[in-house]
Amino acid sequence: MTTTITPFLWFDNDAEEAFAFYATLFPGTRLVDGARGPDGAFFFGTFELNGPRIMAMNAGPAFPHTEAFSFFTQVDDQTEVDRLWNALTADGGEESQCGWLKDKFGVSWQIVPEALMRLQQGPDAAAAARVTQAMLGMRKIVVAELEAAYAG
Repeated sequence: MTTTITPFLWFDNDAEEAFAFYATLFPGTRLVDGARGPDGAFFFGTFELNGPRIMAMNAGPAFPHTEAFSFFTQVDDQTEVDRLWNALTADGGEESQCGWLKDKFGVSWQIVPEALMRLQQGPDAAAAARVTQAMLGMRKIVVAELEAAYAG
């Protein structure tokens, strides 16, 4: 057997609903396999979340999600930042700082435009530092503000 490493998320009782929601945002999301409990309710399963495999289980409220685990989601542009940010913060989701949020299921996400990484790694160290300072003041990352900070 080959050793594999798969992230595992513990949900109270809404894992199946969460991944159904994620499938509306990330077309590559699908249930690979799973099991239902004696009552017919979803118990655990393996999902492909736009490619990577994630295991999830409904096991009660003993271990709520925390920011210690998040889905780092790098996107191409502001349109995609806005689309994911708006969808993931809707219906009870919560904005945090620096591109982080919690969705309505309590799962943490980082919605990061490609421009942030590129500008922070740019050849001008002072400009990159300005980008980082600008990002530290943001909730949702705004590419135009990052680019303005880089330009000085």
